Amino acid sequence: MVIGGARPVPLEPEPSLPRRGPRVDGWFSGLVAGLRAGARYRFRLDDDGEFPDPASRFQPEGPHGPSEVIDPRFGWTDGAWTGPAPERQVIYELHVGAYTAAGTYRALIEQLDELARLGVTCLELMPLADFPGRFGWGYDGVNLFAPSRLYGRPDDLRALVDAAHARGLAVILDVVYNHLGPDGNYLGAFADEYVSERYGNEWGEPLNFDGPGSQAVRELFVTNARYWIEEYHLDGLRLDATQSMHDASPTHVLVDIARAVREAGAGRRTLLVAENEPQHARFARPIERGGYGLDLMWNDDFHHAARVAVTGHDEAYFTDYRGTPQELVSAIRHGFLFQGQTYRWQKKRRGQRARDLAPWQLVVYVQNHDQVANSARGERLDRQTSPGRLRAITAVTLLSPATPMLFMGQEFAASAPFLYFADHHGELGASVRQGRHAFLAQFASVATGHHALADPADEATFARCKLDLDERTRHAETYALHRDLLRLRREDAVLADVEKRVDGAVLADEAFCVRYSSRRGERLLICNLGRRLLLSPVPEPLLAPVDERPWSLLWSSEAPTYGGRGTPAVEREDGSFDVPAHATVVLQPPAPEDTR
Repeated sequence: MVIGGARPVPLEPEPSLPRRGPRVDGWFSGLVAGLRAGARYRFRLDDDGEFPDPASRFQPEGPHGPSEVIDPRFGWTDGAWTGPAPERQVIYELHVGAYTAAGTYRALIEQLDELARLGVTCLELMPLADFPGRFGWGYDGVNLFAPSRLYGRPDDLRALVDAAHARGLAVILDVVYNHLGPDGNYLGAFADEYVSERYGNEWGEPLNFDGPGSQAVRELFVTNARYWIEEYHLDGLRLDATQSMHDASPTHVLVDIARAVREAGAGRRTLLVAENEPQHARFARPIERGGYGLDLMWNDDFHHAARVAVTGHDEAYFTDYRGTPQELVSAIRHGFLFQGQTYRWQKKRRGQRARDLAPWQLVVYVQNHDQVANSARGERLDRQTSPGRLRAITAVTLLSPATPMLFMGQEFAASAPFLYFADHHGELGASVRQGRHAFLAQFASVATGHHALADPADEATFARCKLDLDERTRHAETYALHRDLLRLRREDAVLADVEKRVDGAVLADEAFCVRYSSRRGERLLICNLGRRLLLSPVPEPLLAPVDERPWSLLWSSEAPTYGGRGTPAVEREDGSFDVPAHATVVLQPPAPEDTR
């Protein structure tokens, strides 16, 4: 170990010790007297040179520079914080560097009050593990324990989490445990066993969770999961591309991660969210039932069906979706649409039976970082559909029994695109550009449309993605839509009931209804993505009134407040229904004194 310009300190092999599991060999340690926070150091590996610490707490000069000693003590004020209730979350995904003009943890603190007023409950930070360059998405991180120096120092991140808890906001971190980035990863200099040759991985070398020497690798990642909860008081993790965390061990590494996170919470509730493209429902089942013990899973099926429904675009991985009312009803009632059926795009079966999962265990969205960027120009959904359809599908999403997620800026129709950006140059930069072109070529409109794709390594690409938060005011109608829907979800007696019954039916080629029933009452949601819908007669039991009196309008996406045209009575006195075009309405039984 080399500290600054001082004489090297030798490290001695440790005895084989049980470290929360099987015995692990290969560890070295040494005691350095008088070392203070702020000291910088490297490890010297025989004649191979000097390298940063693989478990560095901070890399002030980036992944290629020296590591810095960090004092983990912090003046926390969140002692009363009990953590997020997994069944009652509204998630907000954001990129720290692009959310504000300054792009720092401290600048984000200044926005917490407004995010709380909006009605979100949980911030999901895109990956922070340090990576090379001046900007990037974070999915090519290489320093697992070092929060990116681009956004501030470790205590700035701690201050952000502490401030969020003071406002009732949970904070979870997107972590990448399926590969490490191609630049700045020095784990291979310390040992060959970190990567596996048994599996493939489209993003990089797969990690060795089940081969020779894998116990030390597993410990590194499990310890990292524990670290974010213990030292930063984070409320949980979003686990990226779990399908590429290959592990044929008797106990999957994700089970060990789940147990470590729960233990690290020390009584606080924690939230574990999986992205799993094949939709293997076991990830969200309890460990005692053969699952991996995670709480939530992203539901791409809902996104794909909703996007096709409101845009009509069904290229590439959207080709197996029609955007029909039945797909949307099924996604709302049953979660994943593919639960073992053949998925033609991949020429194989997709998904597992998931009807035993609670509705809130699946995360639904109409925008996220990947899907916005995959539009080639980084266009958000409001640029790809009509205002009415956008309002209507937003209501369906935010009033779903599933856990809704917003992507930063969605709530005010941000004009900023979200493009892929990564500050790689030279041969690696060229490879990244080529890879991006190759990926987007699966969309015929992109491959044949002569799109000039933004250069990921151009700083202007990153700058274009920064939000203009003043658009909350300039786009006040869209902002009010999201704020009011989240208030309705939170405060309405029926919609807020996580144990409510959910039924649905198709009403027309582009219209459907969902009826929510609980001990607290009934609510009827009707979504019409087509032309004005007149129903008479109405041979659908889910439209039947309560106490034989017409339904009363509770909420409409066509309210002038949101830029709509207004909504007359949906159920008329004669029992017929008149549903506006491109609209979602929510109906309730009339109050006892409401005799019309």
